[in-house]
Amino acid sequence: MRLDVIDREEMTERQRELADRIIAKRGKIGGPFKVWLHSPELCDRVEALGAFVRFDCSLPERVREYALLVAARLFDAQFSWNSHVEQAIERGVPAGAVRALANHEQPDFGGDAELQVFHDFAVELLTTHFVSDETYARLTAVFTDQQLVDAVGLLGNFTLLSMCLNTFQVDLQPGVEPPFPDVRGYAKV
Repeated sequence: MRLDVIDREEMTERQRELADRIIAKRGKIGGPFKVWLHSPELCDRVEALGAFVRFDCSLPERVREYALLVAARLFDAQFSWNSHVEQAIERGVPAGAVRALANHEQPDFGGDAELQVFHDFAVELLTTHFVSDETYARLTAVFTDQQLVDAVGLLGNFTLLSMCLNTFQVDLQPGVEPPFPDVRGYAKV
């Protein structure tokens, strides 16, 4: 990792308060939180948003986990991918669809309309930066207004996460095979 991990003894009172809250919710100070603790107020806000979109937003769990994978893949964030790929499959995302996403291929969701339209929306938004009227109409046929707003929040949070992990080269999990054929370490191949 490009930044030093702050030892608890070296943390400010605010950093310790945040570290305790993160540990209480997530079990440890892992991944991006090692970075965000360097900016306690950003950490506070990002952690709150992250906890909301991961655990409490209006979208089904499988869509939340898939959103993280889409952002991780489009930003080549291997740490995020590796941390969540099994959870996504356990929550109902087809393993074949996950493999296709990893290879930049069109996933087959086996008739799951929510995952299909979410995928199309997320890829369109994150690659073109816009959402076509056709895609938006498909979204509104499947998701509520609240879910649509939460979907944008999910993707925003997960792209922020991906950028953080890659910029500061948060340690990749040892012994885990690289998930993307076109990325090794923190570079395209």
